[in-house]
Amino acid sequence: AEPRVLNVNVGVLGHIDSGKTALARALSTTGSTAAFDRAPQSRARGITLDLGFSCLRTALPPQLGPGPGELQFTLVDCPGHASLIRTIIGGAQIIDLMMLVIDVTKGMQTQSAECLVIGQIACQKMVVVLNKIDLLPEGKRQSAIEKMTKKMQKTLENTKFCGCPIVAVAAKPGGPEAPESENPLGVSELIEVLKSQAYLPSRDPSGHFLMAVDHCFSIKGQGTVMTGTILSGSVSLGDNVEIPALKVTKKVKSMQMFHTPVTYAMQGDRVGICVTQFDPKLLERGLICTPESLHTIHAAIISLKKIQYFRGALQTKAKFHITVGHETVMGRVMFFSPAPADFNEEVQENAFDFEKDYLYQEEYLSKDSNSSEENKENDQAEVRLPRQQWALLEFEKPVTCPKLCLVIGSKLDTDIHANTCRLAFHGVLLQGLEDKNYMETFLPKLKVYKLKHKEGQVERVMDDYSVIGRSLFKKETNIQIFVGLKVKLSTGEDGIIDGGFGQSGKFKIRIPDGLKSDTKMLLTVAPKKKSKAGKGETTKEDESSKNDSAQPVTISLLFKRYVFDAQKKMIQS
Repeated sequence: AEPRVLNVNVGVLGHIDSGKTALARALSTTGSTAAFDRAPQSRARGITLDLGFSCLRTALPPQLGPGPGELQFTLVDCPGHASLIRTIIGGAQIIDLMMLVIDVTKGMQTQSAECLVIGQIACQKMVVVLNKIDLLPEGKRQSAIEKMTKKMQKTLENTKFCGCPIVAVAAKPGGPEAPESENPLGVSELIEVLKSQAYLPSRDPSGHFLMAVDHCFSIKGQGTVMTGTILSGSVSLGDNVEIPALKVTKKVKSMQMFHTPVTYAMQGDRVGICVTQFDPKLLERGLICTPESLHTIHAAIISLKKIQYFRGALQTKAKFHITVGHETVMGRVMFFSPAPADFNEEVQENAFDFEKDYLYQEEYLSKDSNSSEENKENDQAEVRLPRQQWALLEFEKPVTCPKLCLVIGSKLDTDIHANTCRLAFHGVLLQGLEDKNYMETFLPKLKVYKLKHKEGQVERVMDDYSVIGRSLFKKETNIQIFVGLKVKLSTGEDGIIDGGFGQSGKFKIRIPDGLKSDTKMLLTVAPKKKSKAGKGETTKEDESSKNDSAQPVTISLLFKRYVFDAQKKMIQS
C-alpha cells in the first residue's frame, strides 16, 4: 500500500506586511497550483489577495500513529488586508492549526487581533510566529524577542490559545530584495513545533460532499479543473457534483491530490477535480457539492454570541456584513432571547424550537447592555443574561450555503485604519428560510413577543363595582379591541376593561371584587364635576391631574404581543 499521507491545514494569518507569504515560501517544499501570490494584481501590490496554498511534507511524527507515512502541512496563506477579511473567514473554516504571524518590531496590530478572533471561532490550536527578527540588532535581539514573547503570552491569556507555542524566525533575512542565498533563521525549529502541534483532525466522510473551490482552469482535451479543500463529506470518481452558482451538475472525470492521481478524497483534503468542460471564468471561486444539498435562503434564524473585542452594542434593526458559508452579504438583524423564565435553560446545540415563546430584544444582551424593561421593574441592578440568544437575519440578496454553517457578522465599512475589531458576532445557522415570501409563510411561526405596558388614571368612581379611566388610550384608538383585558389599579384592585365611555378615549372598568373603601375615599376628595380639578379650577381635563390634591390612582395594563402576528393579538397570562 502507498504510505499514508495525513493532511493538516495550517492557516497562515496576520497583519498585512508581517511576512506571511515569505514564511509560507520558506516552509514549503511542494507548491500547489494555487501557491504564492499567483494573482497578477497581487504580485504588483506585493500583497496576497486570495487564499494561496502550498505544502510541506515531513515524516509522520510518532504521536500520530505507527508505521511509515508522511505528514503534509497545507499552508493556507490567508490575506491580511483588512478589506479581505471576507476571504479569511472563507479560509478559516477549513483550518486545523493556525499560525499567527507577528512582525516582532510592531507586535499586535489591528488585523492580528481580528485574526485572533477568527482563530478562536474557527480553530482549535495556534502557534505564534514572531517574524523579522533579522531587523533587531544582534546584541539586543534575544532580550527583544523575550520581551515580545512575554507581551504575546499576556495577550493570549484570556483566549483559548493561552500557553500556545511562540517561535521567533526570520523568514527572509534582509527583506524581499535580499539574495535568495540568505538562509532563513528559525524555520527548521518552527517545523518541529508544527509537528509537535499536529493532531489527527477529526474527519468525517459521511454527510453531503461540499468543497470550497479556490481556483478553476481548463486543460485542453481534458476538461475543467477545480482545486480546493473539501469542507465536508467525500467524493469519488464518477460522482455527480453540482455547481450551484452556475446551476449545473457535472461528472467527476479524474482527481489529483498534490500531483498524484486519486479515486477518492474526503473532508479536509486538498484536491483537484476534473469535470467535463465549462468556462472556468464563470467560477473563479465558490462552492461545489452533492446535487441539491445546499439551500438558497433569503433569511435565517441563528444562535449567536457577541465578539468581546467589538466595541458598541449590537442593535436590533442594524445592518451588518453577514458571512455565511463562503458568501458575504448585507443583512439586517433582530435579536431575541428566551422568555425570562427560561433564561437558565440548557442551551440547545444546532436546533431551534419553534414551539417556545421568545422575548424580543432591542439589542443583544451583554454585561454592558442597557437593562431591559423587565429588570427595571424588579429593580435588579445587574442585567440577567440568558444562556443563549438568537437573531433573525434578513439578507439584502439571497445566499447559497450549507444547512448548518458558521455565520459571522461584521462591520466591514468601519475605517480600515481605525484600531478596532470589526467582527461583531459569530453564530450557527439553525434554520434557513428559502421562501421569498417568508414574511407571510414562515415568520408567523416564530413566536417572538414584546411586552407592552400602558398606564392611565382613574378619573372617577361610577359605583362600587366600576370606575371611569382615562389617558390609557389615544382618542382615535378603537377601544373595542381592548375590551375584556385585565388591568390593575395602583391601590391593588383587579379590573377588566368594559368598553369606551364618551368620545375622548375614556373607558369604563369593571371591578369584579368591588372597590376598597380606602380607594373610594381617595377618589372622592376632589369635586366630581370638574374631574378632580381640585384647587386650580382648570377646565382642560388633561391638565387637571397636575395640580391635584387627591392622590391619583393609576391603571396599568400589561400584555404581550407577538411581533409577527398579523392580527396583532394582545395576550395576557
